Amino acid sequence: MKIAFVVNDVNTEDPRYTTNRLAMAAKSMGHEAWFVGVGDFSYEPDGSLSAKARMGHAKNYRSLERHLNDVKKPDVEQLIGLEEFDVVMLRNDPAEDAESAPWANNAGVAFGQLIATCGVLVVNDPTSLANALSKAYFQHFPEIVRPRTLISRDTALINSFIEDLGGKAVLKPLQGSGGSGVFLIDRKEGPNLNQIIEAISRDGYVVAQEYLPEAKNGDIRLFVMNGEPLQHEGKYAAFRRMNKTNDMRSNMSAGGEVAKATVTDTMLEMVEIVRPKLVSDGMFLVGLDIVGDKLMEINVFSPGGIGSAQALYDVNFAHVIIGELERKVRIRKYYSDIDNSRLATS
Repeated sequence: MKIAFVVNDVNTEDPRYTTNRLAMAAKSMGHEAWFVGVGDFSYEPDGSLSAKARMGHAKNYRSLERHLNDVKKPDVEQLIGLEEFDVVMLRNDPAEDAESAPWANNAGVAFGQLIATCGVLVVNDPTSLANALSKAYFQHFPEIVRPRTLISRDTALINSFIEDLGGKAVLKPLQGSGGSGVFLIDRKEGPNLNQIIEAISRDGYVVAQEYLPEAKNGDIRLFVMNGEPLQHEGKYAAFRRMNKTNDMRSNMSAGGEVAKATVTDTMLEMVEIVRPKLVSDGMFLVGLDIVGDKLMEINVFSPGGIGSAQALYDVNFAHVIIGELERKVRIRKYYSDIDNSRLATS
């Protein structure tokens, strides 16, 4: 199997990232694992698609650092026709490029859609990812699993909504990730509320969300594959993210720490509720961020933390994910006309 992992920029990848772990798992299982930056695609005059791609060429790797160092060497870069790949995994996060490279925001999904027409399996399904470029995608899931939410740029409307919530809410930009630009509002921030709204709305819409008291204990990241909780050897790929500071954000990029998590019946019921849409949208691998009995976010672009789950439970979930891609490629051999979004979660 020949797999391409699409990332924001190959040179800025970190060895600990989930993408590198997936690539190493693929290599250890006998596959070719190539890295492609979101700016490395070409649509050529004859209608063919190509990309500058890099791969570590050693037969075996035991070190994440050594593998990625080899991938980053300039002399390993090759121009490859994208129809040669069996799988293209879109692992770039558009939010990371929102300010520094706004042109990249749609590039991954746009080329992903073109690649899928070549008969290559593209996951997650690029057409659905195009609809998920903002947090508004989350509002398409049943209300029972979501905190009360308002999306607006109207200061008076946002103020009124926060008042209805008892004066406590979370404000964040509609675009973004990693806890950037997130504010916890309570009555103490009242005099500064309008300034905070103005600062967020300067770059787009404001998401005002019900504050969940359970958030003080952090959140739980639960991986879902093919609409089912990802598990192996009786362990779920899940962990609790906590922040020991007064910062309400538990994202690891915001200083969060990880610990084992107990996956409850309530969490499994949430998966049951969101499964139909995830499967229908071809969302092969996603990360559910859970606080109490609510979903705070569904990360469909580049869910990270597989390494944390492996370290906590001594289970290699990356091999399970690659094994599932192997199965889908076998299906494609017998059913060449199956739709990409359907195959992505079959």
